[in-house]
Amino acid sequence: MATKGFFNAFEDVWMLDGMRTPMVDYCGALGHISPTDLGIKAARAALQRAAVSPLHVNSVLAGNMAPGDYEQFMLPRHIGLYAGVPQDVPALMAQRICGTGFELFRQAGEQIQSQTADVALVVGAESMTRNPIASFTHRNGFKLGAPVEFKDFLWEALNDSAAGINMIQTAENLARKYGITRDEVDAFAADSFAKAVAAQASGFLAGEIVPVISESFALEGYATRGIKLQGKISEVALDTHARPSPIEVLAKLRSVYPGGVQTGGNSSALVDAAAAAVVASGAYVRAEGKTPLARVVAAAVVGVPPEIMGIGPAPAIRLLLERAGLSLDAIGRFEINEAQGAQTLAVGRELGLDLSKLNVNGGAIALGHPLAATGVRLTLTLAREMQRSGVRYGVSSACIGGGQGIALLLENPAAK
Repeated sequence: MATKGFFNAFEDVWMLDGMRTPMVDYCGALGHISPTDLGIKAARAALQRAAVSPLHVNSVLAGNMAPGDYEQFMLPRHIGLYAGVPQDVPALMAQRICGTGFELFRQAGEQIQSQTADVALVVGAESMTRNPIASFTHRNGFKLGAPVEFKDFLWEALNDSAAGINMIQTAENLARKYGITRDEVDAFAADSFAKAVAAQASGFLAGEIVPVISESFALEGYATRGIKLQGKISEVALDTHARPSPIEVLAKLRSVYPGGVQTGGNSSALVDAAAAAVVASGAYVRAEGKTPLARVVAAAVVGVPPEIMGIGPAPAIRLLLERAGLSLDAIGRFEINEAQGAQTLAVGRELGLDLSKLNVNGGAIALGHPLAATGVRLTLTLAREMQRSGVRYGVSSACIGGGQGIALLLENPAAK
């Protein structure tokens, strides 16, 4: 694969810390909550965990793919304001589909490197449940007998009309290209579930989760927002999709396409969640006496053929490491989004990746893929795992619908 694309190197950019909400199954306990409010919850928790006053934030970068309500235009601004960031601090929405959360870190790095900002609040929020049933053709009304063109935004958005293919089919293309079998994909999925269950049982995942409760988000002089859980639920504190899923159980599931390798059990789960992190300059870190979680070393973004969009992480990681002057062996941990099992295995084969370093606490098959929040979640999990395992370098990455790949390089300051 070619390594054309673009690359950013950051000399003194630091991830102070971050937090996320639980990732809760589609139509579950978070399904009625606006992504804006999920984002506010994660943002407040990230600032608290990082011990950073919101008054120190001078850039808000947020991501959200599908509108979860009529307030999506205001989502970055409302997240910043209700997290306590001063009114004169601007907010920006970024969109790179499944790479959105990574893009937030990349843009934060650019802003800090250029001295546009000292402290950036990055937030990805996604409600897969609240994807709308939409129509784009009825502004002028409904003619008698004409088709009524309301469609499921969540389903239709999985289709790439340029290539005439959906995201599952792109994984099937990769399975054929790399000779990946159904048994291999199910085994990979079973391993993802097992690692996620173990990470839950050990308490590792709980270390990055802020429980969601019913609460108000007040902003003096403005309407009060908030979260109200439904029914008798008083708290949501755990990721809900992770469960024991042995290969024997996964093997019984019907493939999405006859003769294919992808099923509902070995593809990423639909979940609702938000994740946030605080990114700062070295000058701020030193002035405030902070101990950062990781250094944000570099970012790379590439384009790939739409019909095999899932291979995107491979050339993105190649470009990232080539320009950073590192070998693949120098990377102690990888977090690569498990959009589909065959897709992630194809990336591993293309790179010659040691899978024992990959998604060691489970991936999106077991935990879920809340589009815009995923990159923030993976990067936060990676940084925490690097600290725990003592490795120096780690890479987080994802494929992107339409044919792109994105990757971030982190360094553990405690491992130098």
